[in-house]
Amino acid sequence: MELCEGEIVALLGPNGAGKSTLLETLAGALPPTQGRIDRSGRIAVALQSPDLAHRSVLANITVALAWWGIPRAQRTTRAREALRMIKADHLENRPAAALSGGERRRVHLARAIALRPDALLLDEPFAGLDPEVRAVLLEDAVSAVRSAARATLVVVHDRAEAWALADRLLILIDGQVLAAGAPRHLLEHPPSETVARFLGFDGTLEDEDGTLLTRPPHVILDPTGPLRGHVKRVIPLEDGMRVELQLRHGRLFTVAPLPGPRVGDEIHVRVEGGVRFATATRGDSTLPTVARAQGHGKW
Repeated sequence: MELCEGEIVALLGPNGAGKSTLLETLAGALPPTQGRIDRSGRIAVALQSPDLAHRSVLANITVALAWWGIPRAQRTTRAREALRMIKADHLENRPAAALSGGERRRVHLARAIALRPDALLLDEPFAGLDPEVRAVLLEDAVSAVRSAARATLVVVHDRAEAWALADRLLILIDGQVLAAGAPRHLLEHPPSETVARFLGFDGTLEDEDGTLLTRPPHVILDPTGPLRGHVKRVIPLEDGMRVELQLRHGRLFTVAPLPGPRVGDEIHVRVEGGVRFATATRGDSTLPTVARAQGHGKW
């Protein structure tokens, strides 16, 4: 694994995959159990918990700069610049104890950005926030953390965060990096069933040639569609219904507009897209042969 200047890399994986451990090892807080880590330049890490001292927002950042040996004459200017980048400059005189969760996250990020490291490591910087607050902070953070002179690695738990932030995505499962590449490429060409399942390919159709995995957008409600299934479950969404279909050779998921079908209804669908894995490579978490399904094919 390599981090390059100007690049934002997202490290994505399920709980317990080892994301935080890997980040702390890269930062030098933990020794590697195998392999070697080569570091060049300054590395700053912002851990998951946004702990702040009992002082003003500005003082929290200038103290961190002092600890790093930044000359006194530069500290306030750099602190204010970082707060402005993350759109938190209005908070500089606020006591840390008076901040909301989202505000604490912004100050936590500003403190790391102000150090101007060569490599910036962020551990789930949007964790624990309400969806609306997280969405706004994510939007502001994209431009704040990007720098042509810095490599950035962000540990995230949510796929939407990875897609919004990353130039390159690493997928860590059970302590191993199973996939690496541009987010869109990995979504369209996952290298294994394990990775595909993690990326939301929850539908399955089986035949003698292998397995077709699908995401809900691949499954289209169509009264004349070639596939027929029964609705096993419906889950209300904000603007529709998530529908689980049981078919003769598998199970599919799709999203239907309101009011949506009811449990027990028989409906027809067609499949456009998805990823096919040959029978011989099924279950292999290395790099099996993958064929993109064009249209619905035999489905």
